[in-house]
Amino acid sequence: DTPFLLIVLVLAVFGAIMAYSASSVYAAQYHSDSTYYVKRHIAYLLLAFGLTTPFVIKARPWFWRMFGVIAYAGSVVLLLLVLVIGSSYGSGATRWIQIGPLSLQPSEIAKMAVILVIALVMTKHEKQIAMRQKFGGQFRYGVLLPVLIFGLICALVMLEHHLSGIIIIGLLGIVTMFLGGTDRKWFFFIFGAGLVAVLLVLSVSDYARVRLDTWLNIDEADALGSAWQTLQGLYAIGSGGFFGVGLGNSRQKYGYVSQPQNDFIFTIICEELGFIGAVLVVVLFGLLIWRGFRIASRAPDKFTSLAAYGLIAKVALQTVLNIAVVTNSMPNTGISLPFFSSGGTSLILQIFEMGIVLNISRYSYQKRV
Repeated sequence: DTPFLLIVLVLAVFGAIMAYSASSVYAAQYHSDSTYYVKRHIAYLLLAFGLTTPFVIKARPWFWRMFGVIAYAGSVVLLLLVLVIGSSYGSGATRWIQIGPLSLQPSEIAKMAVILVIALVMTKHEKQIAMRQKFGGQFRYGVLLPVLIFGLICALVMLEHHLSGIIIIGLLGIVTMFLGGTDRKWFFFIFGAGLVAVLLVLSVSDYARVRLDTWLNIDEADALGSAWQTLQGLYAIGSGGFFGVGLGNSRQKYGYVSQPQNDFIFTIICEELGFIGAVLVVVLFGLLIWRGFRIASRAPDKFTSLAAYGLIAKVALQTVLNIAVVTNSMPNTGISLPFFSSGGTSLILQIFEMGIVLNISRYSYQKRV
């Protein structure tokens, strides 16, 4: 699907430009090289495209079924390893595994794996899920098994005190179930259980409680402490005006918005490119999501359709949540902006996931089975 590919390339290039603009001052201060982060960003992009291209060209639709199972098993093992040898890098939550000079975030792999495995389950047991008899298997295959699949991952991520990971993985699981045909009556119970899980995390995590309290009481929070990042991000958004202060001319990246190349890069986009730049970002993501859903609707079978819908929903969800966080519409929970935020694992997987959708698009005009 050429339009989808072009949109991905535009987002990748735009993201690299903003990664440099947002990170240059921070990189020069802490690494004595203003291009430190953008060089890593471009290296990750090239690595991602290099890894993804063979799969786009060679993989058959059935391959992603096997790949999803392997990715899920691997993510469980890696999440267990995080609990033993994980690193937090001062973020307050242990999420990474250090492998030489590289860091790996297993929860990012788990997000993709959950989508693929639940799509496989919903496809394999499609007839049982559609049954309305009391013991026809609707609950077992349409509710219990999918919930266990993403619930196990959420439980492991909860042990990392990674609240945003739990929210995203849980929502991705629910979205895939909904699209797969799970009866709507069950979602009331699922959302209730999810709420209990989030409350449990808040009860055991001081880090998460501080974030929530800061959001609820932003006017009374410590402007030089817990509320610093949020307030400085809002100042950046507000100072951009309609046209922005100009690419590269951000003032807030000079030590005000902490690590501006990460989760709060959207605030620098707003400051430098203004309302016009913010709308451009939203439009690009909107086009990507629209084209991705179009591919999903034309996929050759139910599994690939669910996989494509789920992977595009992941981009949509993270984009909406990231913008909600930086505008203080929800608590600061460490959610990256796809294609823009700095981060090796997340960036590589975002490109790879778009590669899966592109691969599915190569078979979109075959007869549905």
